Amino acid sequence: MPSFLPISRRDMDAANISQLDFVYVTGDAYVDHPSFGHAIISRILQAHGYQVGIIAQPDWKDPDSITILGTPKLGFLVTSGNMDSMVNHYSVSKKRRSTDAYTPGGVMGKRPDYAVMVYSRLIRSVYPDIPIIIGGIEASLRRLGHYDYWSNKVKRSILLESGADLISYGMGERSIVEIADALASGIAVSDLTFIDGTVFRTKDHALASENAVQLPSFDQIRLDKRAYARSFYMQYCNTDPFAGKRLYETYKGGVYVVQNPASKPLSQLEMDDVYALPYMRTYHPSYEAAGGVPAIREVKFSLASSRGCFGGCNFCALTFHQGRIIQSRSHASILEEARVLTKEPDFKGYIHDVGGPTANFRHPACDKQLTKGACVDRQCLFPTPCKHLKIDHSDYRELLQKLRSLDGIKKVFIRSGIRYDYLIYDKDRRFLQELCEHHVSGQLKIAPEHISNTVLQKLGKPSVEVYRRFVHAYEQMNQKIGKEQYLVPYLMSSHPGSTLKEAVELAEFLRDMGYVPQQVQDFYPTPSTISTCMYYTGLDPRTMEPVYVADNPHEKAMQRALIQYRNPKNYDLVKEALIKAGRQDLIGDGKKCLIGDKNYAKFREQKKTEKQSFRGGKEARSMKKQNNRKGSYNAAKQNSRKKAASQRKKGTGKRGRR
Repeated sequence: MPSFLPISRRDMDAANISQLDFVYVTGDAYVDHPSFGHAIISRILQAHGYQVGIIAQPDWKDPDSITILGTPKLGFLVTSGNMDSMVNHYSVSKKRRSTDAYTPGGVMGKRPDYAVMVYSRLIRSVYPDIPIIIGGIEASLRRLGHYDYWSNKVKRSILLESGADLISYGMGERSIVEIADALASGIAVSDLTFIDGTVFRTKDHALASENAVQLPSFDQIRLDKRAYARSFYMQYCNTDPFAGKRLYETYKGGVYVVQNPASKPLSQLEMDDVYALPYMRTYHPSYEAAGGVPAIREVKFSLASSRGCFGGCNFCALTFHQGRIIQSRSHASILEEARVLTKEPDFKGYIHDVGGPTANFRHPACDKQLTKGACVDRQCLFPTPCKHLKIDHSDYRELLQKLRSLDGIKKVFIRSGIRYDYLIYDKDRRFLQELCEHHVSGQLKIAPEHISNTVLQKLGKPSVEVYRRFVHAYEQMNQKIGKEQYLVPYLMSSHPGSTLKEAVELAEFLRDMGYVPQQVQDFYPTPSTISTCMYYTGLDPRTMEPVYVADNPHEKAMQRALIQYRNPKNYDLVKEALIKAGRQDLIGDGKKCLIGDKNYAKFREQKKTEKQSFRGGKEARSMKKQNNRKGSYNAAKQNSRKKAASQRKKGTGKRGRR
């Protein structure tokens, strides 16, 4: 009978466990669901015969908080959780967020900033000789020297900052088992220098440099932005598990941080095995009193069909973490999980998502990737699709058809990203038709990010003409099937390459579309992306050419305001931006204007008031004149009557004379 992993000594006693092999410390609440990294890694280890316990969100100010499960035989595993702790805590404006979806009740503040570093140092203070292996997104993207947006500094490898022994980077199913087996066989953690998907430190130059590429030293990248850009691009070109080289970075004191090549992608059978493990599929019951863990709501009735992405967006860290080679589950595996969902007591018949980082990527971009890896010198889709790219939605379409036909399922939605360029390059329109007929609930969310080709080139996104083609095809398809459905484009402001000129272009595009975006994402410089390298260095690391960067908070506010120019609160920022961009032609009363001129508007209002006052005065004068004339007429008539009556009395009038 499946059960949660131990979180206390009582749980260990109930399971008859005297000592755990690994204690897993995580910045997230304990959610035993395959959408959570700590659940996958701990269940993988359990499947290989290792005993694992979970310490979720320990009190980092109290050393006793990481002793509650005792001393592990083999080591501690440490992660910040499903997100980098700094992204989890702070908005792009570096303001503290108010809620944390990965904490019971959504409470903020249950994990520290730079959680991997803090947890590891805490463990080291109590257990100086126990191996510490760090992993997850925070460790993975900070594995070598990196720019840290929140401190605005270039920081050392997190391996050195944390005092840990080893990093398991990327998707760690392969590396964590190799690490566990090596430690269990008696190999010292300091000797684990040979495992793909890991980063280690050493003072042995011969070991570090063997079959390896030397990166610029940490001191070089800390002091010289050009050296930083060169180093980053060398790393970027060596992320592939087949073609990537071993890398090493030099630090003071003769210390070398060495990155082994990435782990090989999982086969479909291995992916199926990962998702067939005995997950409880929900949060630990101890969180019920706090209201549960909000993050489960988005994933509880969703199905992960693939991982990896060959889209190559420059602002995305997937290349550094999951890689460019698509790994997918079989139809049978996904259908079996869907049947499990239908048996959940709170399942209402709706599958919320079937996808991955990119929903409509279900197979490697080309056959070559499975043996030789992804190309180092070009992208699969950008700037135009590679001639070897396999553009085919048939497998994904068949999967969705099978899911729709299952008993108990009313609707299957697609909420993870659709690559509209990949879709529009498919000459077979059957997937687009079925997408519109069955998998859209009134609105389809897509991510053009921008419409200026200057900015799109820096984003690594297709030209705006491709977006226009998709919009046209989507509208035509909905007309054909008789549905009224809309597109919701995600847009990004202040990405490197975007000046006020390009921001105005985007505002004009939105004006012509008649679209009013409710949400806009400012570019967020997270670790290990090409875009973040551009932001920090002002250079495109691929070409070393200068790139314009809007790093002034006020200019960023203006670029954001231009996208939401219809909001009255943004008027002053929009007007200032238009004047600075030399686009006063967009201020005023014309049809193409984004905003009215406030002074002109006041003048018009004043004139309108004066005109109304003049009309009112004229009407009053006219009425008075009419009343005066009427009064004179009535007075004259009354006098005439009085005169006639007097004459009759005297017998001098006409009637008197008769």
